[in-house]
Parts: sequence; structure tokens; C-alpha cells
Amino acid sequence: MNTSSNHTSINNQVGFILTITCPDRPGIVHAVSQFLFEKGANILDSAQYSDTVTGRFFMRIHFVVDPATVSQDQLQNSFDLIGRRFQMLWNFYDALKKPRVLVMVSSYGHCLNDLLFRTKSDLLPIEIAGIVSNHHDYLQLAKSYDIPFHFLDIKSSTDAKKAQQEEILLSLIEQEKIDFIVLARYMQILSDKVCQQLAGRVINIHHSFLPSFKGAKPYFQAHQRGVKLIGATAHYVTTDLDEGPIIEQEVLRVNHAMSPDQLAAAGRDAECLALSKAVRWHAEQRIFVNGKSTVIFQ
Repeated sequence: MNTSSNHTSINNQVGFILTITCPDRPGIVHAVSQFLFEKGANILDSAQYSDTVTGRFFMRIHFVVDPATVSQDQLQNSFDLIGRRFQMLWNFYDALKKPRVLVMVSSYGHCLNDLLFRTKSDLLPIEIAGIVSNHHDYLQLAKSYDIPFHFLDIKSSTDAKKAQQEEILLSLIEQEKIDFIVLARYMQILSDKVCQQLAGRVINIHHSFLPSFKGAKPYFQAHQRGVKLIGATAHYVTTDLDEGPIIEQEVLRVNHAMSPDQLAAAGRDAECLALSKAVRWHAEQRIFVNGKSTVIFQ
């Protein structure tokens, strides 16, 4: 169980998001609702789902409490009893605290630009704490947003050098207290070690409608197969390339006259939209990993 150390006031009340996943059984909703009622909580939004295939239960509740009558420690300690009773994995999150995000990019910058614009316009509830790239192309862009830029020379490196660069990356993530990482068309494959250490904290955008056309040059693959729909997929990164739990997908119709370059140009909007939705849902604690898939309370 983890609990955010800071909380934010909403009209003199403290707002939290409670996320729960556990084996499904009778009495869960009653126990949670009774707990919040006894703490004087006002529920602003609640969603739940029971997976009849896996037997798992998922729940997300956004609520506010009066900090004068109940403290964060009291919420933690009291709810722990319920969590143990129902074998829950649960977390309390500050409803307004923006997670710190590290964006990684290679030579294609449309997703990076979109994330920067949406964040600057308060359309994404995140703080972009840094940009990492194996190219220097977006150094000036990062400076224009007053965001630290970090160059990691991974592309031309030996295996030993690449491992060293990844250690630098992991140190950066720890030092900057990064909550999650976004691969915004970052075209380098993360090592198994990094994928395992950052499990559930790395979102990638793949420029195809997965599970079709995994790996490199998916638009070229799509052109060769003569598809009539192309798409983009935002998913969590795992040790299996382009096979992590899918968060969001966008599609658009294409035709035989379009070249691979034209498919790529048309697909950029879909990539940006799918990625921005995934980032927002993750930041708002709306995503639950359910085996190889996801449960998302939009």
C-alpha cells in the first residue's frame, strides 16, 4: 500500500482518489462505502467493475473529506483493516497533485509537441519534469518550455555503453522523483532490466493498430498488406516488444492510393490522440492492469 505524502485542498476539504483491486466477493462496496461515510467523506465520483472471467474486482472513488475531522494517517490506518480483510491492492492519491513525467523521444516530434502543448494549456494534469532523447533535435524546443533536456547517446552505443546510459536514465528517474515515463515515438528498445524495474510506469505509443504490425516500420507493413484502416496504440511497456497491456487505440480509414509516407502523415493525429488520452487516464488513476489487458474508468 502506498499513499501520497501531500494532499490538496478543495474548498477547505481534502480530495483523494482511492483505487482498489481485489478478488471479487460480496460486501466490498458496502465496506468501502461505510468506511467513507464514517469518515464524513463526500463521494464525488465512483466507478466499479467485476471481471467474471478473472474473478477480479476493480474500483475507483474520488472523494473529499474535512481535514479538521479526519487526517490522512487516520484514513490510511483505518482502511488497512478493510484492505487486509478483502485482500485488496489499494492506494490513496492526492486528487489534484500532478504526477511528474519524463518524456522520451527520438527524431519524430509530433507526439512530444502535442504533449507539451496540452500540458502548457492545462489539458493534461501532469508536470513534464524532463525530456530525454538520443538526438539533439528537440533541445531548443525543451528550452522554449523551460524543461530540462537530457541527451543519451544510445543509438550508436555498444551494449556496455547502452547499459551505462540506461543506468544514467534510472538515476535520473530516481533523482527527479519521476512518477511515470512516456515514450513519445522513442525508437529505442528498453532493456528487460529497465522494463521490469519500471513495470506499470512506462507508456508507449506504437504507430499501428496492435496486435497488427508490431516492431519496425508498421506503416510500410500496412501498405504492403493493403489495409483499409490504420491506427495507433498506446500501451504499457513490458519485456515483450509491443505486447504490453493496451490502454487506448485510434483508427482512421485509408485507401490504396496512399504511399507509406502518406499513411505515416495521416497517422500522426491518431498517435497524438491515443497517447494523450492514455497519459491523462494514467495521471488520473483511471487505469487498472488486468492480466494482459486493462480496465479503464473514463
